[in-house]
Amino acid sequence: MTDSSLPPPGRDSLTDDLLWRGLIQDSTGLDELRELLDGGSAATYYVGFDPTAPSLHVGHLMQVTMARRLQLAGHRPLLLVGGATGQIGDPKETAERTLNPPEVIAGWVEVIRDQLAPFVSYTGENAAQLVNNLDWTGEMSVVEFLRDVGKHFPVNKMLAREVVRARLETGISFTEFSYQLLQANDFFELHRRHGCQLQFGGSDQWGNITAGVDYVRRRGAGPVQAFTTPLVTKSDGTKFGKTEGGAVWLDPTMTSPYAFYQFWLNVEDREVDRYLRYFSFRTRDELEELAKATAERPAARLAQRALAEELTTLVHGPDETRQAVAASQALFGRGSLDDLAPETLRAALAEAGLVRLTGELPDVAGLLRDSGLVSGLKEARRVIAEGGAYVNNNRVTEVDAEVSPADLLHGRYLVLRRGKRSFAGVELGE
Repeated sequence: MTDSSLPPPGRDSLTDDLLWRGLIQDSTGLDELRELLDGGSAATYYVGFDPTAPSLHVGHLMQVTMARRLQLAGHRPLLLVGGATGQIGDPKETAERTLNPPEVIAGWVEVIRDQLAPFVSYTGENAAQLVNNLDWTGEMSVVEFLRDVGKHFPVNKMLAREVVRARLETGISFTEFSYQLLQANDFFELHRRHGCQLQFGGSDQWGNITAGVDYVRRRGAGPVQAFTTPLVTKSDGTKFGKTEGGAVWLDPTMTSPYAFYQFWLNVEDREVDRYLRYFSFRTRDELEELAKATAERPAARLAQRALAEELTTLVHGPDETRQAVAASQALFGRGSLDDLAPETLRAALAEAGLVRLTGELPDVAGLLRDSGLVSGLKEARRVIAEGGAYVNNNRVTEVDAEVSPADLLHGRYLVLRRGKRSFAGVELGE
């Protein structure tokens, strides 16, 4: 039953804003969720991240931004990094996960803790807290785990989980089968230790999450609530966050801020409104106004630019965002290449295609050929003669033109462009 003192459903309600954005797929009850989130008191909530790689990727941004969103509304986040569950691995439908060494996982735990830190605030009445489930799981004996935790889990319900059913024919280890118990116990321990009342996660975690809600109840605690966010996919149903080069990581050494910015800038028109609702912290009115402006000037890609700039700033900071925007403009002749930091310039050229050359540089026609912008010297000379060749945004007019060391940006880079849209880079090595 919803308390009559709660704010009525509407644009000013956190729950209704989440519903409008499409951020709630499943829940233990919308009335109970509304009472918890809109009732005027700060609720403690948690979301978990298993260290299965040396960085988070854009697929994690749904949960990261949700944690930030709830804290901005006055609630208190617990960000859990799974030092214990990361050693087990949530079952996949296809096959067993490869178990990483504990010392590797411990290193990833620290990296991910650092990556999560900028997204929430650690000061104030609803200050965030980072927690590690190894703190309570690691000290538990096998007998204690089976007696105190396992006793509360009917095997028939565990077998009914979709991913478990999918693995029954090919086989599933007891290790992965028990993952649900570990995650459920996390909710109980966080409720007991920190008064945690709410858990959320991706919709593929619904079985694990509801197992935790039920386990808290069976232990005589609670009540607690839960909801899931939709899995983010592309419009064709394929996995979000993957490119031809692999995952788009939050670590700038694994995916450069420029490449991160370009990932969002290249979102398809039919997807961008949905992604803005999911990830942007603009208000509903602001997003509706942006959608209207984008519809009036689709070629300007205003929505994509807004999405790319906001998320790159959130993940990498305003300075890297300014560099990424400047690089996007400069590479197509709308800004100065001299203003780009060498790291940004190299990252941008690497995305387009960067050729590394040693020794004496060929002439411009040879550079166009070696970079792949043309198929051969004959075509290169024709492009130059027609006025379509550029070096560092300067048009080349002589078919036998050459470059000198003074032309190298930061002493080692050249930006080649054919026409308005096709460009490549050259890096002079030792």
